Amino acid sequence: MRDTLDIEYVRASFPAFSEPGLQGQAFFENAGGSYTCAQVISRLERYYRQRKVQPYGPYEASQLAGAEMDEARSRLAEMLGVETDELSFGPSTTQNTYVLAQAFRQWLSPGDAIIVTNQDHEANSGPWRRLADAGIEIREWKIDPDTGHLPREALENLLDERVRLVCFPHCSNVVGEINPVTEITARAHAAGAFVCVDGVSYAPHGFADVGAMGPDIYLFSAYKTYGPHQGIMVMRRALGELLPNQGHYFNAGCLYKRFTPAGPDHAQIAASAGMADYMDDLADHHAIKGDARARCADVHDLMRAHETEMLQPLLDMLSARNSVRLLGPDQAAKRAPTVALALQGSGFEAAAKLAERGIMAGGGDFYAIRALEAMRVNPDHGALRLSFVHYTSPAERDKLLEALDDIL
Repeated sequence: MRDTLDIEYVRASFPAFSEPGLQGQAFFENAGGSYTCAQVISRLERYYRQRKVQPYGPYEASQLAGAEMDEARSRLAEMLGVETDELSFGPSTTQNTYVLAQAFRQWLSPGDAIIVTNQDHEANSGPWRRLADAGIEIREWKIDPDTGHLPREALENLLDERVRLVCFPHCSNVVGEINPVTEITARAHAAGAFVCVDGVSYAPHGFADVGAMGPDIYLFSAYKTYGPHQGIMVMRRALGELLPNQGHYFNAGCLYKRFTPAGPDHAQIAASAGMADYMDDLADHHAIKGDARARCADVHDLMRAHETEMLQPLLDMLSARNSVRLLGPDQAAKRAPTVALALQGSGFEAAAKLAERGIMAGGGDFYAIRALEAMRVNPDHGALRLSFVHYTSPAERDKLLEALDDIL
């Protein structure tokens, strides 16, 4: 097994890097959506050319269409360490979470409690908070206003026998700190609560072993993991069979249809198997052996090692500047490479200045208004967010450092 990621091989799998219109541009807004790998594009095009029919019918094109959709579900589930029918696709993670909240609204009783954080993207906060209208008590697990950290002792003070669900992010899309999912999940389970983890901001940096970590719900977005615009949701069976069915009544016996009432996007689901193709391709190239779950874990570690090495010089540079406030940890090993900065000026304006220098980055609140306000950052000014993934090259990182030195 190779012990370092072959960055040139990785980049060859992403057509965006050879597109004339993107030459000279360094992409640092991956937290908003990653480039799509060639394997996904190939499957999507093939589906639209050859299999754009109603799936699961008796004729060949229809059978092939259904088989590709089933392949996507089974291969991704195996990578994540869960059963095939515990994984479902929906229009987006925001929509998936909203449907889940409606299921909990029916299942919970007035006086039951849900814990949410103010570190989250609004998609894993707002739908749960709205359940207060149904008499559900909403308890907020608050971040440290200086660091953005979620203190574990604060969670202890919130947990009791009335808490039925604990919702938190694997990592925040502005704080970046990686939360210890396994530890938090175990503590919540010991108190008798279920756990819902928003993995949207973590998944681009390597698919997590959800089965080993133990949460009851794990959500992420395929368009941030090199795939199509689909929300992917793991719902473990023990909880999924307990909650009321939100799909058509005749689908109540099918776990992966119980919480996806919208009609599925057949082509995008089929194309999602391309993400598994890509992970397998990386594993083969780096001589990684084992089953899909083990290979995925090793590829995850290669990605994280590359990202961590790439990230630390950026954090060091930012930490040394008094005019910049780095949100979240200054150690790369503790965070994802999603770096938000509070500046003396506007995050929007800073992103525009970077664009003039060939850096594609974002400015704004990133739907994390509660987190920014808690850390005393004015959402109207916004933060500057710089985010990369494993396909970002050292040359692009150095270009970013030079551009930042110029504008800051």
